[in-house]
Amino acid sequence: MEAITAEVITAEKKRDARGHRLYDRERKERILEGYDKSGLTQKAYARKEGIKYSTLVYWLQNWRRGPQVVKRSRIKFTELSVPTAATGCRLEVVFADGTLVRGSDARELAALVSFLRA
Repeated sequence: MEAITAEVITAEKKRDARGHRLYDRERKERILEGYDKSGLTQKAYARKEGIKYSTLVYWLQNWRRGPQVVKRSRIKFTELSVPTAATGCRLEVVFADGTLVRGSDARELAALVSFLRA
């Protein structure tokens, strides 16, 4: 007669397709807040909670960073017509951070702008 091996999976022991345990948000937060109050080392606290040390370290890194919002600004181009013969004409370039660069010579102004952007 052969022995049958079975595993009881509770809500706390759900696993993903790779076999990693899945934890709900409340349990993760309880573990992380408990670690801060425990005074234990990360390794000792992970052992106490029954989770892998590397999992606790990963959770702590993400938790302490807070939500990361990456906001990329789109580059916007504007067509300019540069006066060729006008003397005393003021040209302006305004950067996204509000920096204003003024000049009367288009070539020098363009060189300055490319230097500042580098």
